Amino acid sequence: MSGRLPSPESVDWRRVGSAAGLVLLVGIVFLFVSIAVPQVAGADHSYVVQSDSMSPAIGAGSIVYVNDVSAADISERDVITYRSGAAGSSRVTHRVVGVLEENGERRFRTKGDANEDPDPELVSSSQVIGRVGFHVPYVGYVVSFAGTRLGLAALVVVPAVALLVSELWALYQSGTNGEPEAHDTEGEQT
Repeated sequence: MSGRLPSPESVDWRRVGSAAGLVLLVGIVFLFVSIAVPQVAGADHSYVVQSDSMSPAIGAGSIVYVNDVSAADISERDVITYRSGAAGSSRVTHRVVGVLEENGERRFRTKGDANEDPDPELVSSSQVIGRVGFHVPYVGYVVSFAGTRLGLAALVVVPAVALLVSELWALYQSGTNGEPEAHDTEGEQT
């Protein structure tokens, strides 16, 4: 081996582009599979962040990957996701700014990084879903859009119809161009 790089003329840019496209496609598929099945990414849960209360650390539209942890393992500065609202119907992701023991139960004072004041209510151990392990910005916008009728049409129905049309066109092309027409060989000598 000479150790020289190939010249730009000798590089098959179509193959490079195809390989890069394949890597990108696999990455995107993995990302969306990890949202539906967060265990693939080593997490227990995933949620779309709906507000900028944690910005700049975690912005709206991010996906947070949350790991189950014991309340005893949560400390100040951790970012946790917990149930809030009537019957725990909503999910909130905020930073722990204080840990308190109250009536033998561990409770957490939380605050969004962008908020001036801590949250008005303490978070009980039973409300905690887990600690945020990592997040992926902006992808939550796509997930939220996919949950709408227009998103379903744009991200599922239109590509499925395009794929079907493409396959039918390829089938039609192979049927008309694939086999040469049969010629009448009667009267020819071989």
